[in-house]
Amino acid sequence: MGIHGLAGFVEERGLFFTELRVRDTKLVIDGSSLYHRLCFASTVDFRRGGDYGPFTAAVRDFFGSLRACRVAPFVVLDGGRGADDRKLPTMRGRAAERLRAAHGLSRGDGGCLVPLLTREAFVQALGRLGVPFVQCFAEADREIAGLANRWGCPVLSLDSDFCVFDLAAGYCPLTHFQWQSVRAGEGAQGCYIPARCFSAEKFCRHFSHLNKSLLPLFAVMNGNDYTDWAALEAFFSKVPLPRGWAVGKGRKYAHLQGLLNWLSQFAGPTEAVDNVLKYLKKHQRDKIRELLCTSMEDYTPSDVNLEDFFQNGKYECEAARKADLPQWVLDALAKGKLAPFISDALILRSTFLHVQVENMQRPSAHSTALPIRQVIYGLLLRVSQSTEAASPSKQTKELPVVCEFDRLQKTLKKTFVQAASRPTDFCDYHFPLDKLMEVPMSCRQMLLLETLGVKMSFLESIPSHLQLPVAVTCYWIFCSEPKVKLHQLKALLLMIVSGELHRITNDPDLTVLCAEDDSIAYNEFIKWKEKKLQNKDFDLDAAHSFCQWQCCLQMGLYLNQLLCTPLSEPDLSRLYSGTLVHRLYQELKSTPSVENLFSLSPKMIQLYQVLLNTVESTVSPDFIQKMTKTKSESYKKKKASNKKKKAIRCAVPETQHLCNVNRFASLRVDD
Repeated sequence: MGIHGLAGFVEERGLFFTELRVRDTKLVIDGSSLYHRLCFASTVDFRRGGDYGPFTAAVRDFFGSLRACRVAPFVVLDGGRGADDRKLPTMRGRAAERLRAAHGLSRGDGGCLVPLLTREAFVQALGRLGVPFVQCFAEADREIAGLANRWGCPVLSLDSDFCVFDLAAGYCPLTHFQWQSVRAGEGAQGCYIPARCFSAEKFCRHFSHLNKSLLPLFAVMNGNDYTDWAALEAFFSKVPLPRGWAVGKGRKYAHLQGLLNWLSQFAGPTEAVDNVLKYLKKHQRDKIRELLCTSMEDYTPSDVNLEDFFQNGKYECEAARKADLPQWVLDALAKGKLAPFISDALILRSTFLHVQVENMQRPSAHSTALPIRQVIYGLLLRVSQSTEAASPSKQTKELPVVCEFDRLQKTLKKTFVQAASRPTDFCDYHFPLDKLMEVPMSCRQMLLLETLGVKMSFLESIPSHLQLPVAVTCYWIFCSEPKVKLHQLKALLLMIVSGELHRITNDPDLTVLCAEDDSIAYNEFIKWKEKKLQNKDFDLDAAHSFCQWQCCLQMGLYLNQLLCTPLSEPDLSRLYSGTLVHRLYQELKSTPSVENLFSLSPKMIQLYQVLLNTVESTVSPDFIQKMTKTKSESYKKKKASNKKKKAIRCAVPETQHLCNVNRFASLRVDD
């Protein structure tokens, strides 16, 4: 959530804070706030799709600081939008803001935009570090407050709503949490992290000793993620709010200060609500009273016992029970093994597709991964071919529809997408969603690979943790529009190889396997990265293509998770670096010898060749020769086969096995 203007108002006035030395304590952390904060603070290249390595390093360093101060972190993440979907208007507003930010970045403007797979990289990092975390069924604020009060420890967040919750040990804003400046304690006391804690008592005392129980009403009336001023417009137009000391910078907070001063005259929320209603028409009063009272409940700590989850792995939530989801789905959601995207599609039949820095004149990068999403929707919404066969004439009506919020040019639009049917040999009426885990693993793997258009025999020479990214890469090459260029493919594969080289040379558990030539190759690679890049131009079309790859990878991850990981999940921190893949692409166009970047390591040369050969093995033998045809030859072929290509680019029928199509027919080099 968030209260309009409150964070800035509180930040400008240090008198509402107390100094705190954080050590020897439990700490409940708002996970969504933390990964946003670390993402924006790390050296992320927002324009080129993100660098998950430096981001993950920042996550590791953050929790290393907590460990040094004997702080026990417990991370609580937001889940989906919830069955009531009350936050939909706010979600649409934020999606529009991200779209504006992405468009600005695409034109060279400044700004920040969370890269597409940041949340997934954060969850992976928590798992590797052994940090306890839970993903709530819906928004996490009330459950965070409930857990912090149960343990009597502070909340760490960037959400101004925690200024309103009645927290026993207070709220520490991440902006004042100096985890990079761990200090030594005096005498026998251990080191600590300097922080500041918001004091609701000081805040209320400043406003004529405002009753703390009125803070939720203040939040609701001022406007948060669930309410706005529209319902109370008549009140604000008629009541002359006292302005207090609204001078200088304070003028922009005059409305906020006036409301607080007005509320301070009442003993409690009941009396204040009655006085609000006096200014409204009689036929509006009951509705507004219900709105205000319901909204104030959002600031009461939840009775969901997260302590039970962290001790016993059990997540019990009334809203989750009412949603009537299979128990294995609820468990997987709570443990972060399924993304909120899944619960939104399953409960609301509505999803948001997060924009990246794309070419806004082209279709959304997410359109490339549409067939994967259709398969996900089909699995979630229990569609089978047997259902269609029973009534072919009603096939369209039988297929469930999911509403997707995505961009059309520079505007947020919603599109209704039909779920794909499941092949009868995989999952007929005997295997609805609650029985999905009873499907043999080999069968689940087959569905995943057929969706991506790759046979397992093609992937057998690939290291297991890279099989999913390689399968996704094959899918991307077929489905992308405009078509992938050869240099883009090679840049992507070289980037993957660099991640492997980093893994074997830097992972303490793998250093025994690291040969001397690998270390030499890695050092030479670092020197190459440190060289000044001659051409720093930003290629928007290349960025669009790599955005498409990330979209395909995201949905490939989600489908793999939904099928209980028939393929190993790749480590995102070593898999994708936007800065690196763009640089490799630029240099391959002018210096083809960059393809030999890892020539000092026989192991890495072999890996690169295996990756490239795997791609070749999915196409006709003369694939490479076709990709290097001259521009004029390519143009003639393109013109001759225009109708055929248009047909291939159409949505693949749900029953068609994607691997039967030549996915690489139009892969080309740069002109």
